[in-house]
Amino acid sequence: MDKLLKGIPGVRERKRIDYQLAKTQLELLFIQAEKDFRGGITPTISVSSQVNADILFSSSIQSYREALLGCGLARLLDSTINIRLPYVSQGPDAFNGRTLDEKVINPFLRDRMVPCSKGPYLASFRRSVKFVPATSKGLRDKKAYQAFLNLLGDFEKADIPEEISHLISYLLYRFVELREASNVVLARVVRLNLEQHEKLIDGILATSSGGLLPVLLTVAMFNTLKQAFELEWEIDWQGINVADKASGVGGDITIRKGDRILLAVEVTERPIDRSRVVSTFHTKISPHAIEDYLFISTGHLPEKEAYSTALQYFAQGHDVSFLLVKPWLINLLAIVGSNNRSLFISKFIDLLDSHHVPASLKVRWNDLIRNLLE
Repeated sequence: MDKLLKGIPGVRERKRIDYQLAKTQLELLFIQAEKDFRGGITPTISVSSQVNADILFSSSIQSYREALLGCGLARLLDSTINIRLPYVSQGPDAFNGRTLDEKVINPFLRDRMVPCSKGPYLASFRRSVKFVPATSKGLRDKKAYQAFLNLLGDFEKADIPEEISHLISYLLYRFVELREASNVVLARVVRLNLEQHEKLIDGILATSSGGLLPVLLTVAMFNTLKQAFELEWEIDWQGINVADKASGVGGDITIRKGDRILLAVEVTERPIDRSRVVSTFHTKISPHAIEDYLFISTGHLPEKEAYSTALQYFAQGHDVSFLLVKPWLINLLAIVGSNNRSLFISKFIDLLDSHHVPASLKVRWNDLIRNLLE
């Protein structure tokens, strides 16, 4: 019927949304929202919009904010859509809000472990309702619905794509914030072979984490070795943003036996040159009388001068060594056996499950496991 009506004077073609494009746009904006959240950068919007967003995101009705995200995305894709008409039967400038939610919004939020509804058009917004004040009569949280309408008006006032994108970015920032306050359930695996371990480690190391994930991998391995070989080790480690000098330790990871430091480890993503080794010696190795110090790098071999400088300190009784984290992990996993490889994964998940670890990294872990086992 649509084909027959198309081109007839006075008949407007119904609005269609490119759902793949919608998903792509949403992914790009969400990536930036996660980056902003990690960097402590809150997108700036008007005070009134922020007040309405506060009301919306404090409401127990998840449908409102999920539907609003769909409306904003629809307006970004086609500014001629009437985002107050989420059912195609409501007019030629209406859009299919339910299909947009079921194909794009809801699966996207679920995949990223963002708390969301089962579908706003299966819950709050059934029976071809319009997003108008009169609809509030049948809704529970009328204050949150009014905030929803106010923000809908903000999207309507936005004249250019950049303004619309900015509003969506703010909503996504609040969704990320919501997720961080919730409990992300980590995928657990019973057994992986060595090849799967290697692929998993590749994925983890390729994830932007500010250096946290390589530290967690390294700590998990030392804990695995301790338990597997019944070593009398005390393994201390600190967050990546804690200064060594302030915490009174010589590296990211310190392994002790009684009062003696057996090994201090620095896990680094930065290149290691001579000045780095000299600085580490004077600020960490020498003050703590550390005999064995290990640089574990995520992908950069030290410069030649770093090796020669380390050799000078070896002559003074301080053994400074350099390793790459991936081959170090794989070689150890190869010799500890299948049961202890499973132990390593368990130790890593326990560390990842801490409330100090950003939810985005937990979601990334779940994605890596899902892709690995498909």
